[in-house]
Amino acid sequence: MNPTDTRFAHAIVMTEQAAQSALVLFRERDKLAIEQKGLQDWVSNADKVVELELRAAIADAFPDDAIIGEEHDTVEGISGFTWVIDPIDGTTNFVNGTPGWCVVLACVHNDQCVSSVICDPVCNETFTAIRGGGTKLNGQHIQASSVTQLNEGTLGVGHSTRIPAEGTLALLSALLEHDGMFRRSGSGALDLAYVAAGRLIGFTEPHMNAWDCIAALLMIEESGGSVEPFNMKSMLNNGGRVVAACEGVYAQVREMATQAYTAPN
Repeated sequence: MNPTDTRFAHAIVMTEQAAQSALVLFRERDKLAIEQKGLQDWVSNADKVVELELRAAIADAFPDDAIIGEEHDTVEGISGFTWVIDPIDGTTNFVNGTPGWCVVLACVHNDQCVSSVICDPVCNETFTAIRGGGTKLNGQHIQASSVTQLNEGTLGVGHSTRIPAEGTLALLSALLEHDGMFRRSGSGALDLAYVAAGRLIGFTEPHMNAWDCIAALLMIEESGGSVEPFNMKSMLNNGGRVVAACEGVYAQVREMATQAYTAPN
């Protein structure tokens, strides 16, 4: 196998194993130590433990690769490959015993996400994508929705507390004027994966961190959806705006986001 394929095969195993570790902690969450990093921003020792497990697995298999994660410092690498980890996306759901969280692992090479895995162990679902090879759910190829109107499905709408609420309110107002439906699940990574699977017609958020979004954005591209272009280096360093949707409504969703939010990063 080539280096990307080798890493992809390992990524599936590593992510699913880490997700099972997270599931054990989820079932024993009354024992967790929980901290508040910021407004509506929680972290538990489960996040830290799962990330350390993934980091150790990556370092063992690919010691020359760089690692970026939500809960621990960046590890520099020399191979040209960078792993991006979100140990538990949807921590608020996790600590409150609500389904709707996942373990996320992306691999970046030459400023492109080349493969990604999102595992939801509560639902026993693993989403995978490799650039040029499509997107799969539990090993079966999936496709983005074929709808062409905003009122034919549900739009995922995220919100960042770094951004004034007026932007999100403006977007929701515009969507409702099109008789559209929306949801905010608490896990942007899962909502984006649901776009790839055709369960949601799109997703938008004014600001996301790289570990929350780049894995699923590859999945959307590989399932026939559209993603607003972004600069990978900027996304890794600072995060940025996310707009993604099935082809039939992408232009409408991007226009609503452009009108509602500030200019993309």
